[in-house]
Amino acid sequence: MKVAKWYNNQDIRIEEMPTPAPGPDEMLVKVMACGICGSDIVEWYRLPRAPLVPGHEIGAEVVGVGQGVSQYNPGDRVFIAPKAPCMQCDYCKNGHYPACTGIDERLPGGFAEYVLVPNTLVAYGTYRLPDTISYEQSTFIEPLACVVRAQRLAGVQQGQTVMVFGCGMSGLLHIKLAKAENCPVIATDINARRLQRAALLEADITIDAAQNVVERLAVASDKKADVVILSTSAMSAIHQAWKCVDKGGAIVFFAVPGPDKPITIPLNEFWTQEIKILTSYYCGPPDILDAIGLIESGTFGVDELVTHRLPLKDTARGFQLVLDGQESIKVIIQPNL
Repeated sequence: MKVAKWYNNQDIRIEEMPTPAPGPDEMLVKVMACGICGSDIVEWYRLPRAPLVPGHEIGAEVVGVGQGVSQYNPGDRVFIAPKAPCMQCDYCKNGHYPACTGIDERLPGGFAEYVLVPNTLVAYGTYRLPDTISYEQSTFIEPLACVVRAQRLAGVQQGQTVMVFGCGMSGLLHIKLAKAENCPVIATDINARRLQRAALLEADITIDAAQNVVERLAVASDKKADVVILSTSAMSAIHQAWKCVDKGGAIVFFAVPGPDKPITIPLNEFWTQEIKILTSYYCGPPDILDAIGLIESGTFGVDELVTHRLPLKDTARGFQLVLDGQESIKVIIQPNL
């Protein structure tokens, strides 16, 4: 089978690998669509495991099942989470699924014609796709689930003002979800096209991040944001975010800078104003089910966010489109075109 193997963002090679056969409790799937996630291009995060076949936003068709697999059959349409919590440890029991101590199997990358799904993910990380969700739409399940979790952790409530720094694909999903909760939304980005997208998604205020965001916010709104969501790792955005959150509000790090970039927090000011700092890294099963429900309902459209559909051989081009960020929002690789 053909795979797109990642060595770094400038070196992605189409290589041949043996097509695996499913063993006991395993499953082989044919990848029909796999989105390029913003985290796929974060080199400091990926390089320690390179070379690897990335891709974790997978919609697939079951083509083979091993002995002991009875819940799925060849021909089933599925979404597969990149990892699954054990549901048994104290972290899982308390809802901290990303911190699970039992996650020891990651999904082999989806930028491949076929993927072997290990037993734990067959049991706890595979979800049958509703008939109304296409393979293309299924690539939004995992990123939307992460967005659902982040806003749940922040306690976003109807009527609260939500400010989103960074209007890439995840940032736009944050805008859509906040608007679905009838929240006023402020969006900021340095990319004019992305700001236009944010406006089309009914962001109430859009601010060019190349300007002084704090000053623009003071002019455009009579209050600061109840929840600030950082969907960018830019240090300039972090520094401005500190000054955009209201008293009693929350700042959510949905993206983070590299470990070599220290962040100074105005802790004394936040202490007296009861401002919370939160992080949100991944999602859990309840978030995935919520994301599937949102897409299945038809009221949370995602098709409008797809800008590029590429065959496997053009995976390197897809990465460059995401890295550049000028024209792309959601780039989907279709390995079996």
